[in-house]
Amino acid sequence: MIEDYDRLAATEARDVALDCVEAGIEAGHPRTVVREAVTLDGDTLRIDDATYDLGEYEELVVLGGGNAAAHVAVALERELGDRLDRGVVVTDDPTETERVTVREGDHPVPSERGADGTRELLAAADAAGEDTLVLAAITGGGSALMVAPAGDVSLADLQETTDALLASGADIHEINAVRKHLSALKGGRLARRAAPATVVSLILSDVVGNDLSVIASGPVAPDESTFGDALAVLDRYEVDAPDAVTARLERGAAGEIDETPTADDPALGAVSNHVVADGMTVLDAARSAAAERGYDPLVLSSRVRGEAREAATTHVAIAEEIRATGTPVSPPAVVLSGGETTVTLRGDGSGGPNQEFATSAALELAGGDEGQITVAAVDTDGIDGATDAAGALVDETTVEDPDAAREALAENDVYPYLESRGALLLTGPTGTNLNDLRVVVVD
Repeated sequence: MIEDYDRLAATEARDVALDCVEAGIEAGHPRTVVREAVTLDGDTLRIDDATYDLGEYEELVVLGGGNAAAHVAVALERELGDRLDRGVVVTDDPTETERVTVREGDHPVPSERGADGTRELLAAADAAGEDTLVLAAITGGGSALMVAPAGDVSLADLQETTDALLASGADIHEINAVRKHLSALKGGRLARRAAPATVVSLILSDVVGNDLSVIASGPVAPDESTFGDALAVLDRYEVDAPDAVTARLERGAAGEIDETPTADDPALGAVSNHVVADGMTVLDAARSAAAERGYDPLVLSSRVRGEAREAATTHVAIAEEIRATGTPVSPPAVVLSGGETTVTLRGDGSGGPNQEFATSAALELAGGDEGQITVAAVDTDGIDGATDAAGALVDETTVEDPDAAREALAENDVYPYLESRGALLLTGPTGTNLNDLRVVVVD
């Protein structure tokens, strides 16, 4: 899946890093995940550890959205065949389906076509009845793709607010606390629209800790965040939101608008949520790939967060310790981590968290002996930031002019720098989204 693989794999360490990346992404693809999580035996449908008697329902419907939603729909069609009646999903990675309607949207900033698709999704939810079993395909990217402005908030208001939040350094929990309170779908409101249907979600998580209320902004999950929390996020990061956004949040905080449904809401009584893949799915597969190549794998954490460039410094320091002392593992070794780092924008360039991670790591490695430490950092959906690159692959040879690399980081303009160094890692849309994957190979 990696473009220009042969050129990038110029050393054994680079080849190992790329092998780990591909193994991790493939393990998280819906065709793999759904095959393991969903089975149909006669009228008995098993999803994860729960079973459902299809004889009790008049129709079986797929609803949802996210980067991988169309691929989840295809996998469900393959497993369920003609038992599946209809469905609608909204995604930026469309693929051909037989029974489920695929509508295109945009990520990470919502768009008009995403709003059109979401209106069709909500209409399909409204049509569900007591005898409907809804399979909710919820994946990373759903917050931007399933866009349903609430009240007087316009799509332009949502776009402006989303842009500002993404640039502010706020984490995904904070960003989604705001988005949930500006939406007619997020924060459990899709479950309200589908009630009284039975709703069973299949979730591919791109959120550290698998908080159900945060993954795709929790369209069928209970939400404990409040309008007041959303206002606090805007204040904390000094986000100058449009008047309609501020007015809605203030009205909600004053009790004039209903809060998002909490766990005791009747609409959520018929909902069960199943996380069928997450960051550890990716890390486990990458760990196995490293071991098969004869390297000692070490998973640091699936929950790494914070500023990307600072996280890179820590990862390189661990790799240097391994080479110097054999602690915490002996080389040859592969250090793996997942999670989601952030970037606080100070410049006006192009790039993404994984590209900034890689550039910062390359700066730390500059001047070292060639072939000692190699670093790959990717977003598993194949889209790092708002670029066409998944991330980058670097080593001691990447940075020849440290000042140029530092300037690229200072201006948040690492994409052209990495492109000029032949370090960008491109996959195109991968069909999944399970957070970031970082691979550090220590020879």
